[in-house]
Amino acid sequence: MNKDIPEFLTEKLKIQYGRDITERIMNGYEYNRKTTLRVNSIKSTIDEVCDALKTSNIEYSKVNWYENALIIENNVEIPISDMDIYKEGKIYLQSLSSMIPAIILNPQENENILDMAAAPGGKTTQMYNISNGKAHITACEKNKIRAERLKYNIEKQCATRVGILMQDARNLDDFFSFDKILLDAPCSGSGTLYTGNNKVMKGFSKELINRSVKVQKELIDKALKLIKTGSEMIYSTCSILEEENEGYLKELVRKGIIEILPINLSKFDGVPTLPVQLEGTLCICPNDLYEGFFVAKLKKIK
Repeated sequence: MNKDIPEFLTEKLKIQYGRDITERIMNGYEYNRKTTLRVNSIKSTIDEVCDALKTSNIEYSKVNWYENALIIENNVEIPISDMDIYKEGKIYLQSLSSMIPAIILNPQENENILDMAAAPGGKTTQMYNISNGKAHITACEKNKIRAERLKYNIEKQCATRVGILMQDARNLDDFFSFDKILLDAPCSGSGTLYTGNNKVMKGFSKELINRSVKVQKELIDKALKLIKTGSEMIYSTCSILEEENEGYLKELVRKGIIEILPINLSKFDGVPTLPVQLEGTLCICPNDLYEGFFVAKLKKIK
């Protein structure tokens, strides 16, 4: 096992997944993932973006489960962020794993949707794209600096029907009511670790996991107060640890508060998965293209 990865995490993964799968996860931590991007369909098209990449001699490949996602295949002299398509908000640099929650939520025209932890805005603007700019989205962010970044990206992506609340979503008034909620919760980031980044590895701790679990439970509880009975929400993290993912959801299922709506994995062909303890949920294994990520689709029963 890799000596750069905290020993406690290695042991935790072995207990949850077994030795062989843990080895696979450890191998995934060694990759500096390729750049991936999402086309902003409000301002551009996949054809326009592909043409711009070709003109700049940038090699790319398409993603079979999402027509607006592209993988950059070669190192280029001109960074993507220096290109006009980036500066004009026609594309958004976003990891492949983080594109999946909004696709599963499937925002529709005139739905009132809450993004509970929205900054920097990738999933917020993606939901806006999926609804063809016709969903009403409220984006929450408690941190002032991150809220400014969220505002910048929303404006750059031309998501004009998105409202921003600079507030901790846990403190939202219970009189709010939403048709759908996306809760991409703050987490330990156990799915995104990279052994080539010492700062990230040193910042990972048992305390970080414990703090994350506490916040996640509070956010889920608040979401269930804000969403209409019978409606759907997405809970996701960039963690692969059971206590941050299935742990609390299993308790809510047992109490009859929620039910799990099974994710159709056939729609995400090629996405590397890990075993889950709650049938119907999705956990992605880190590799050269994907961050480790967890997604669950929930329906509020009571």
